[in-house]
Amino acid sequence: MDTLKENDLKLFVDSIKNYLKVTTRQEPQITSAFLGTGDVEAFEFNGIVTFSGSYNGHVIVSMPPKLVRELLLMQRETDLGDGNLLDAVGEIANTLAGNARKSLGPDLQISVPVKMQGTSGVKARVRKHPYVITLRWNHQPALVCVDMEKRG
Repeated sequence: MDTLKENDLKLFVDSIKNYLKVTTRQEPQITSAFLGTGDVEAFEFNGIVTFSGSYNGHVIVSMPPKLVRELLLMQRETDLGDGNLLDAVGEIANTLAGNARKSLGPDLQISVPVKMQGTSGVKARVRKHPYVITLRWNHQPALVCVDMEKRG
């Protein structure tokens, strides 16, 4: 298994920046990018998309409830219940995965988003040290965890 290259990781950074900029007209600030340890400390709302085929692993989008509510309000959504917040973060993860397929090739298989609520941390499944991108949008923190490897 090959590790991701810098350009592969940049596509996830650019993807989340573009998603928030298009959705809110406000670009987020990337606060750090680093190799995480086995458990990544997550926020309350998590969307996970699993990859198979040319790459193996997953991408996780993790956001606190206040950020997800603000995003929904900006989209004129009135249902701000936990179920709708989970759907929203799952859709963001799905959008990032779709953007990844454009760059990483049509052989990249993408699962339906899995939505998880809770802050207990998200276990990395493929790599000992997944790539973690932290960001801040409208004074709210969030993270994207890219835990995938290219199949040999």
